[in-house]
Amino acid sequence: MAADKRDKPHMARVRNWIDRIAQERPARLALIVFASIIAVATVLLFLPIARTGPGGASFIDAFFTATSAVSVTGLTVLDTASSWTGFGHVVIMVSMMIGGLGVMTLASILGRAVSHRIGLTQKLLAASETKTRLGEVGSLLTAVLVASLSVETLLTVVLLPSFLGMGEPLLEAIWHSMFMAVSIFNNGGFVIVEGGLSPMVGDWLFCIPIIFGTMVGAIGFPVIQDVYANWRKPRFLSLHSKLTISTYLLLWLGGTIAIFFFEWGNPASLGGLQGDDKILAGLLQGTTPRSSGLSTLDLAEMNNSTLLIMNALMFVGGGSASTAGGIKVATFAVLVLAIVAEARGDRDIVAFGKRIPSSTLRLAVSAAFLGATLVGVGTLALMHVTDLSLQVALFEVISAFATCGLSLGITASLPTAGKLILILLMFSGRVGTMTLAAALAMRETQRQIRYTEERPIIG
Repeated sequence: MAADKRDKPHMARVRNWIDRIAQERPARLALIVFASIIAVATVLLFLPIARTGPGGASFIDAFFTATSAVSVTGLTVLDTASSWTGFGHVVIMVSMMIGGLGVMTLASILGRAVSHRIGLTQKLLAASETKTRLGEVGSLLTAVLVASLSVETLLTVVLLPSFLGMGEPLLEAIWHSMFMAVSIFNNGGFVIVEGGLSPMVGDWLFCIPIIFGTMVGAIGFPVIQDVYANWRKPRFLSLHSKLTISTYLLLWLGGTIAIFFFEWGNPASLGGLQGDDKILAGLLQGTTPRSSGLSTLDLAEMNNSTLLIMNALMFVGGGSASTAGGIKVATFAVLVLAIVAEARGDRDIVAFGKRIPSSTLRLAVSAAFLGATLVGVGTLALMHVTDLSLQVALFEVISAFATCGLSLGITASLPTAGKLILILLMFSGRVGTMTLAAALAMRETQRQIRYTEERPIIG
């Protein structure tokens, strides 16, 4: 009893410290947490016990794989199924789980911090809407954890028959189903199946869960929470949820139609399939650029027009506070709405009967510009250290920045400098736009004196 009493003040101090960091330094909190997790995963994967064959993985390969797993990207320099032991597979799976949970939890904390801080000079408003302190991550993490484990358990059960159908023993099939379920929901992109997913191109019981799990993971925890609370009353959904769901579905539909159009007659991709297999492969390929990185087709054999469409889909990514990367669909939606409002001559940006403040537009422009800058600089750097063409380098860079994991098959052959560039892009893409938006919003102040207005010439 005495020990319990002594522990309570200590736990209270830890809780208060987390609360203070979450309120005052939310962006720094995200950076520290993700960097620490990557460091631990790198050390574990560097151990000889994690790598098959004699010796262990090189430090750069362990570092790359750890960053890819924690940032839930899926780019690989070593074949996941054959190059890592059971211990290595566990490290990769747990890293994806922690990475996915961390993204959703930390992004939700950042969002709450921003929503209560924006427009203030020196203080936070009381968290009247949520009735919680910003740093009380316990209940938030619990909600995220329950949602994640529920979906991952469902995916494991649904995927199990496919692995049993391959002739795998029961325990091995359960393990492979668990690994793929985590990879799918967290948009991790790692594949534990020997030979990749190409043999599953016509397996509806395997591919439909990938499509469903990718969408749920990429839509974002705030949207999942909102839909769960208001599924009977969709009109009460928040503007963020309505924007995210509608924009995500429109991009998915448009991207899928474009892929069907450009690849339908390509004998090296959809054109080489028959009937239902062609439809299923196209649906999956329209979903996977949103961040899952799981594909049943050889991307290197696709048309350049298709790769351009996939570049655009990867760059936009999924929902905010989700396991997906990119600049986020809500950011894209705000930018499009701003263009439409300007074209119509409207004074305000309006969506679903709500006016979007100019501060949100500034954040959207900042996030999109940062993303484009990282992609541009990363592409230039990758081309400088390799002999890759612009098309191949750009695809690989966008995939890394958007934490998507799709590749044209050149990742493993990159020099150390090229791998380091992709590592920086994966880390920056995972926490960069999120922390930048929080940092900019938290710095917003109300000036006592405003300058006179004058419009420069645009266009």
